[in-house]
Amino acid sequence: MIPGGDRNAAPPFIDDRDIDAERQPRSAFALGLMLALAGLLFAGLVWLGVWQVHRRAWKLALIDHVEHRVHAAAVAAPGPSAWAGITADKDAYRHVSVTGRYENGRETLVQADTELGPGFWVLTPFDTASGFTVLVNRGFVPPDHRDPATRIDGQVAGETTVTGLLRVTEPKGMLLRHNDPAHDRWFSRDVAAIANARRLGSVAPYFIDADRNTALPADAPAGGLTVVQFRNAHLQYAITWFALAILVLIGIGFLIRDERALRRR
Repeated sequence: MIPGGDRNAAPPFIDDRDIDAERQPRSAFALGLMLALAGLLFAGLVWLGVWQVHRRAWKLALIDHVEHRVHAAAVAAPGPSAWAGITADKDAYRHVSVTGRYENGRETLVQADTELGPGFWVLTPFDTASGFTVLVNRGFVPPDHRDPATRIDGQVAGETTVTGLLRVTEPKGMLLRHNDPAHDRWFSRDVAAIANARRLGSVAPYFIDADRNTALPADAPAGGLTVVQFRNAHLQYAITWFALAILVLIGIGFLIRDERALRRR
């Protein structure tokens, strides 16, 4: 407070026009740099939007292909000569069939959360009549049936034919939940790791999700629970990037208008 001043006096009024009057046009270099950076930002956002449009087209095509694979008639599961060419885009969820025998004494339980609740997938080595081994996900069992002794009737013996969906291996476990072969704790269906832990030797680089088989006893693993669903948020992402690009363009327009006004004074 100013000595002797009136403590109740109103603060001095500052007119925005006085501030505008003090502003000076930016230098050509500064203005050019700002416009260049804004232009790069605009171009980058547009590129991201276009990329998401292309990703959406790819995802829709993938979903369409998978839908056809899932509902197509089962074909023979790929043998060793085709293993090197198997990819997720080309082969995942292909409906396949294989004949052979289960090695029931070497099954692996993988933690699962399904529409039937929490429990385990039962992955069992399957020695095919064609001479190779493939892991078959026989289906889901609840925690009180994790012990094979509680589902003896459901252990298929002898030669049988399995149909199901070809699934690509799931290496390294899940986010924050890594497979622990040493303690036989599995959170994902990592074919190579399971084969190594069970000493299966060479196995197919995929596993088969068995279809539901109502002919099996009630205590058999419940098959046919594969969830075929792909997240497709690419349109929302594209709209977001394009909207941000428009905002940058509007900002550039305001900057140019402001500079023109300052130079006309």
